[in-house]
Amino acid sequence: MDLQLGGKIAFVSSSTAGIGLAIASRLARESVEVVINGRTEERVREAIAQIKKDSRDANVRGIVADLGSAKGCSEVVRQLPRVDVLVNNVGIFEPKPFEKITDEDWEKFFAVNVMSGVRLSRAYLPAMKERNWGRIVFISSESALQIPAEMIHYGTTKTAQLAIARGLAETCQTTNVTVNSVLPGPTASEGVTEFVSNLAAENKISAKEFEKEFFKNARPTSILQRFIDPDEIANVVAFVCSPLASAINGAAVRADGGVVRAIS
Repeated sequence: MDLQLGGKIAFVSSSTAGIGLAIASRLARESVEVVINGRTEERVREAIAQIKKDSRDANVRGIVADLGSAKGCSEVVRQLPRVDVLVNNVGIFEPKPFEKITDEDWEKFFAVNVMSGVRLSRAYLPAMKERNWGRIVFISSESALQIPAEMIHYGTTKTAQLAIARGLAETCQTTNVTVNSVLPGPTASEGVTEFVSNLAAENKISAKEFEKEFFKNARPTSILQRFIDPDEIANVVAFVCSPLASAINGAAVRADGGVVRAIS
């Protein structure tokens, strides 16, 4: 399917691995000019090489910036004054008992997971409205709807993303600009894969056995009963970013493998 995105300029935050890299690679295959982002030159360079390996004609470049700070977001805007498609993917997570989540933890999670998207959207949305076309997508999580007891701070930031996306969409009435959230379920991203491998080793079981136990005990409502591949999320995001998805606006699009039972 031609997603009619050829010639558009997309910025995908935190896109050197996992879901972000998969989204960037998927958009590149749609002839989008893709700008990826990471915190080190090495990671950005490796990601660009991977995308070009997947698609030899990919038009891709990178910006090194830490988007957990206002300075990092400003650097992106300085180097990339125009964006047609903004994918706010950068995010951190860390299982931690609520009683041990410090003020500093809360501030860090909001700075990275929430304020990065706020700052970039604030910078790029006005011009999208002026051109009467644009896409902003927040990569949220099923944890936005089902706050995990083991990382309440993470879940709270994901819920905040839903509110921001919906609020921004309300400002886009009568335009061809859409703002949405995509809610992945448990996904085999780089961070999750490492986390699973470490816990599996600690429990002296294989990663496959840990995955089975995780879905049995921690995510029993999952219909998929496995970790989602990042490419599966990227396919959803690419469609939401396309002109074909013009009727999807202000939505929380679930790609959660059926973890969330609610039908609304």
